[in-house]
Amino acid sequence: MNMHELSPAAGSTHAGKRKGRGAGTGNGKTAGRGHKGQGARSGGGVRVGFEGGQMPLARRVPKRGFNNIFAKPLEIINLGALNAFNDGDTVTAQALLDRGILSKCPYGYKVLGNGKITKKLTVEASAFSKSAQAAIEAAGGKAEVK
Repeated sequence: MNMHELSPAAGSTHAGKRKGRGAGTGNGKTAGRGHKGQGARSGGGVRVGFEGGQMPLARRVPKRGFNNIFAKPLEIINLGALNAFNDGDTVTAQALLDRGILSKCPYGYKVLGNGKITKKLTVEASAFSKSAQAAIEAAGGKAEVK
C-alpha cells in the first residue's frame, strides 16, 4: 500500500456546505442566516451561555462551598482488586494500568478498604484509607505512600 492509495473509511467524511452560492443550492442569498437581526450580521451572535436575557443555567444552579479548580483528584481502587497480583508482587500505578485495573492515573491513586486481600503485597500508592492500610499489613504486606 502506498500513500496515494489511502482513503478514509466509507461514510466517515462529509463535504462541507457551500453557503451563499446560488438559489439552486438551497443555501443561497442569505446563506441560511435569515433576514436581518443579530444572527444575520457578520460578527453577530450571542456569547456562550447566553439565554436571551433569561437567567442563565450557570447562575440558576445553587453553589455551595469551595471548588478548587486546581485540585488533582486521585483515582480510587478497592482492596479486592489487588488479589489479581501474585504473592510477593509490588503494586504500582503502572502495574495497575498494565493489568487494566485502572484506565487512567494522572495524579496517582488511593487504596480503599472495600473487599479482602489474601496475598502478601507491597503496595505503592499516593494514599491509603486506615482500614486498607491495616488490612494490607495484616496480610503480611507493606503499604508505602509514594
